[in-house]
Amino acid sequence: MEAIVNADAATLSPLALFLTADWVVKGVMLGLLLASIWTWAIIISFRRKIGRARKAIDQFEGDYRRAEDVDAFHRSHAESDMAIARVFSAGVAEWRRSTAGKAIDREGTRERLGTAMGAAVASEIDRMSDRLNVLATIGSVAPFVGLFGTVWGIMRSFTAIAQAQNSSLAVVAPGIAEALFATAIGLFAAIPAVIAYNRFSHGINKIEARLNRFADGFHATLSRQLELGA
Repeated sequence: MEAIVNADAATLSPLALFLTADWVVKGVMLGLLLASIWTWAIIISFRRKIGRARKAIDQFEGDYRRAEDVDAFHRSHAESDMAIARVFSAGVAEWRRSTAGKAIDREGTRERLGTAMGAAVASEIDRMSDRLNVLATIGSVAPFVGLFGTVWGIMRSFTAIAQAQNSSLAVVAPGIAEALFATAIGLFAAIPAVIAYNRFSHGINKIEARLNRFADGFHATLSRQLELGA
């Protein structure tokens, strides 16, 4: 069995490099492998989440432009879990509260509408960005964890040199190969995490901009309604 493992190590077999590694390096490799799996799970879920959010905004804006009765439109979307529908509901709810009395503070109403919908947009973006910080953490930390495994493996190689009193490549090569493999796994986890973080951050920023544009447009519509009421 040992001969097979050594032969595999010579061909840089990942399994052989893991099996022959020190327990510390094995722990580093397993941790980075789990981080990589977690990264891809988040990437898949985020891609679906952002795709659904974009389609929901397109559909809602189209329905809103075609709606003739805002109150009826609001009732039909009151239970919707779409981010843009919740922003819309926040504006309608504040409008009803601010115009419920006989005396209406128009400037105050405008400010409260902007605040209510702005807070709703921020809340939806915070909810949508959940776990995005995990990608940032893995992308920034994984290379250093892999580097720790590399340093530990190189230290082990120097210890082997001292024990064998032989500095030939055959003595130090296994430990160095294991160490470099730990760095490779760290990069394998970090690179997709960094790319996905940047990509999804851009996508969420675009969704936030669309929500803000819708909120501004709805705010303008309600402001005109206030002027007509005057």
